[in-house]
Amino acid sequence: MGAKSAMLVFSEGRAADRLRVAARESDEAAAAALVARVHPGSTVEPAPGESLWDGTYPPDGTCYAASFDGVEIVCDRRLMEHRPSLMPRHLLAAGRGDRVFFHAMHSVLDTLTFAVWERGALVRSLSLAPDGGIVENIGVPYEFEAPFWTGERPVEPDPWWREGQTAYPLAFHPLELGEEALRAFAGFVLEGRLLPDDVDADAVQLNGFRVTDPSGPDPARARAELELRVAAMRLRSHTTIQFGAGHGQDGV
Repeated sequence: MGAKSAMLVFSEGRAADRLRVAARESDEAAAAALVARVHPGSTVEPAPGESLWDGTYPPDGTCYAASFDGVEIVCDRRLMEHRPSLMPRHLLAAGRGDRVFFHAMHSVLDTLTFAVWERGALVRSLSLAPDGGIVENIGVPYEFEAPFWTGERPVEPDPWWREGQTAYPLAFHPLELGEEALRAFAGFVLEGRLLPDDVDADAVQLNGFRVTDPSGPDPARARAELELRVAAMRLRSHTTIQFGAGHGQDGV
């Protein structure tokens, strides 16, 4: 699996429903304003855009964004440094809608983080990796998660495993669950079998922007520092926090 993502989706209700009927051309001015709210104080300049299919993990220093009726999307690698429970409030308030969906996935490290906020309240957060285990597990799992937690989606042995390894460190592969979360809350997948009602992510166009922090380091240095922080985070263990039952059992 080679999928990567770093994205926030703001929506009024189900983002997938909105994307299926949204105009295929984003409001560029509104998208630029969205990026400016995500990166306050930074210089935001137009850059080539990309499709949603190919734009979930932009190059360093680039942000892809779109503003449609009822749904807004921001894709930016810099989002990956945030744990959902510590997500800065300005990010959660940057877009329009009553639901925020965060999805960050990296195929090289097999890491997955996804989270959902409803009307400003965090109702589900899961962050895990094979090396660091479960970093954050907040709220009641969604219905689409059940087969993974109950052992119905184990990782089959791989000839590329290191010598002596007989089992995957987790009960399931984070990227496989990540694809299901992406489909449940954004209506599409990056890899795997497409379903008839999946959003055609290749037809959804994102505007491109070059984002520069005048007081910050160059993007390459920032990327190196971020990767070190992510690696350190994966090695820490965190206490699981459970909210009360009754949130989002249908996954949407």
